[in-house]
Order: sequence, then C-alpha cells, then structure tokens
Amino acid sequence: MKREDLGDIMNLLVVAEEGSFTRAAVRLGISQSALSQAMRRLETRLDIRLLNRTTRSVAPTEAGRQLIETLRPALDEVSERLAAVTSMRNTIGGTIRILTPERAAHTILWPAIDDIVSRYPAINVELTVSGRHTDIVSERFDAGVRIGEELARDMIAVPIGPDLRMAAVASPDYLEKCGVPETPHDLASHANIGYRRSATGAIYAWEFSKSGLSVKVRPQGQLVFNDAGLLIKAALKGHGIALVLESSAAPHLAERSLRRVLEDWCQPFAGFHLYYPSRRQSSSAFNLLVERLRYRKGSSAVQ
Repeated sequence: MKREDLGDIMNLLVVAEEGSFTRAAVRLGISQSALSQAMRRLETRLDIRLLNRTTRSVAPTEAGRQLIETLRPALDEVSERLAAVTSMRNTIGGTIRILTPERAAHTILWPAIDDIVSRYPAINVELTVSGRHTDIVSERFDAGVRIGEELARDMIAVPIGPDLRMAAVASPDYLEKCGVPETPHDLASHANIGYRRSATGAIYAWEFSKSGLSVKVRPQGQLVFNDAGLLIKAALKGHGIALVLESSAAPHLAERSLRRVLEDWCQPFAGFHLYYPSRRQSSSAFNLLVERLRYRKGSSAVQ
C-alpha cells in the first residue's frame, strides 16, 4: 500500500459510514468535490469500483465492503494508538526544580523549558538561578547544573552543552602600554582583573596548560568582580587582563576592541552538565527534560 492510499482509505470509511459525500465532506473538513476526486483516484489505483453512487446516496460495492471489513481493525488500532499518544501528552506532568548558574539558564535551559512547557501543559518547571554550590538533595532540587570539573562523583551527570574554553583578553591600548605576556609567568608583572566566585567566595585562580605543562596564576590587580560582564567592561577600559569565557569575549574580539593573549595556553574543558542523585526515582516529565537537554555533538547549542 502506498502512503497516499492510507488517507484515501480512511476517507472511504467515513463515506461508507455517512452514506453521503456531502455529510462525509463536512465531517472530514474538506470539500465535496475533493472527496469525490479522492475516491475516484483510489478506485483508479486499485483498478476496481469501491462505491455505488446515486443522486441520493453512496454505498460500498461488494469489493468496497470487503476492503473496509478487512482493513477496519487495523485502522481502528491506528486511531487508538494516536489517541493514546494525545492522552500521554496531557498526563505527563509534575514539577521539576533545578538549580543553575545564570549563563546556562539563559543559553541552554530556557530554550528547552520553553519548548517542553508549551507542548506539555501539565509540566511545571521552577528554575533557581544562582552561582552557589549547594546540596541539591537537602535543598529539595531535582537537579542542578555545573561545569564538568565541578561535578560530585556520586551524581549522575548528563552533558547539556559543548566543551568550553577560557580567553585571556585585554584592550589594545593596555597591551601597547604594558606589553604582551608570552607565558603565564609574565602575568606577574601585569594588572589582572580578578573574579570572585559566588559559589565559594574565593578569587578564581587562573589555570593554563600547554604541552603537558600546567600553570596556575593567582590574579593580582586593583579590581575584583563577581560578575563576568564587569570583567569585560574593565578590560575594555584598559584596566588590565581579564580571563573570561571565550564565547563572552568573541564579539569584542571580532570588533578588535579586545585582543587575546596566551591563546595557546587556554585548553578546552568539560562544559555544562545536568546532574542529579543516582538514587533519584525519575518521573516521565524529568526524563523528558533530560533527553531534551542532552547535548549531542553537532547540535547548535549556544554557550
């Protein structure tokens, strides 16, 4: 059977039930002439007459009746399966609570949440945006989001974004005045704009690696922020070198308002993951969200 035959046979059943092209067309939401042409097209493809037509009524021929009786059970099963899918859409529900840093909330979680709550009206999502590291179990969160290197070992972790990379950046004026560092050790003679991590309260130590050699630098300078946007603003104003996510610096690098330094010392690292307790009894709604968020190489996730 060709794919187009299935739709025409479904229409044939309605015509047989209604005994009228007019009533069948109204029920199917198509024009009477379109329905009549579809029936003639089906008869032509099967090379057999399926309907007897009079000015008052339409009735199946013997061949039409046998075809309907043979196929009706299978078509009824298809209809039941479709109804079950529609019912599932309305019954998958519940509330999902997630703790996430701000960047992941906007670039990764929100597009998935927008899609799911639009399609599944019984699913509720509560998103708490925070940079703090907390026990998601004691705080009654269903899941949290962290970058790969910060994940606890007793959690199930699902990648929801690609690998990330840091970029050390400064304004052209600053580099012209103070010089370009060639290695991480050269940063000791530069003004470095520090970042205080909301999760721990500590100033983030800059980590560099190249050819198997790792170097950790503790930034020294006049400025410390706990907001990545302010790091970039300070660098743009020539206050020193900032270490930020590559994607955050990209527009300014393209405009050449910032220049990158030590690029070959900045290696990729595991990106954002959704994590949750291994003993968690996952609901259908939660599983649905996990699969929607799961990152697959080649996807177009924005970071």
